[in-house]
Amino acid sequence: MRTTRSRHAPDKGSADGLERLQKVLASAGLGSRRSCEELITTGRVEVDRQIITQLGTRVDPLKQQIRVDGERLPNPQRVVYLLNKPVGVVTTNYDPSGRPRVVDLVPGEQRLFAIGRLDRMSEGLILMTNDGDLANLLAHPRYGVEKKYHVQVAGVPSQEALDKLRRGISLAEGKARAQRVDVRSQHKQSAVLEMVLDEGKNREIRRMLAQLGHKVHQLKRVQVGTLSLGNLLPGQWRQLAWSEIDALRRAAEAVIGKDPVGHQTRLARDSRSSRPGRLPDKIQPTQSRAMASLPGGRRRRPGKASTWRKPRPN
Repeated sequence: MRTTRSRHAPDKGSADGLERLQKVLASAGLGSRRSCEELITTGRVEVDRQIITQLGTRVDPLKQQIRVDGERLPNPQRVVYLLNKPVGVVTTNYDPSGRPRVVDLVPGEQRLFAIGRLDRMSEGLILMTNDGDLANLLAHPRYGVEKKYHVQVAGVPSQEALDKLRRGISLAEGKARAQRVDVRSQHKQSAVLEMVLDEGKNREIRRMLAQLGHKVHQLKRVQVGTLSLGNLLPGQWRQLAWSEIDALRRAAEAVIGKDPVGHQTRLARDSRSSRPGRLPDKIQPTQSRAMASLPGGRRRRPGKASTWRKPRPN
């Protein structure tokens, strides 16, 4: 059996599903991070039947076969949580300022990351998972998964402004447009829009509306694909059933069913290989432990300061 060196770059916490091998071993209960490093450097660990001796090797524990002394580590279960993100919580996994993060609001010890993002002052539906394939499927604009938003703006947009949103607004990184946009309600000095987009550029809706002279007062994502917030309150979450995850996959596959590159075949394969154990179809909303007493309450991660800051008004 031949020995190989890692071809992967050091783990920088990206959302590609790759983790440092020693972290995967430690998470599987094989000892401390240091003792797991010794397992690697002494040639006792295999990845896809190849001995790995290089520290810093990055692996995908959901796809690759990892063995220690010939014994295979069980594959972790893929999970997806639907979270109602409150205002003031950041989407990033690492925040040096110690602000509340979405990863602090859902349970479990597995490494999770958000699918797409909502900026700090936005709220609503965001999905958390450890499934890199599903994250790419739902977040990449080429797959056309629609997201619905309710947006309260200053002033009442004219029909011409709504038409411009549908045709597209030029941003620094390219044109952004709403698939659909309508006025849900209006008042003398404000209106609530319902907007549907199939991509997620940074602060896209805020920048589109700013170019039309309408400042966003409140932005809430209410639906992603076939999933909606339902009766979840800010800070609450629920774990998705397999039927819901499968519906998301099938919706994206329908968009790319005629892709000559062969995306549909790959996605069908990934769907079969990533199917977790059956989850209950009816899962009751659960109040996040970290959000149980917001704004005063918070959950502190070891070694990281976490201070709740009251969101500043727009």
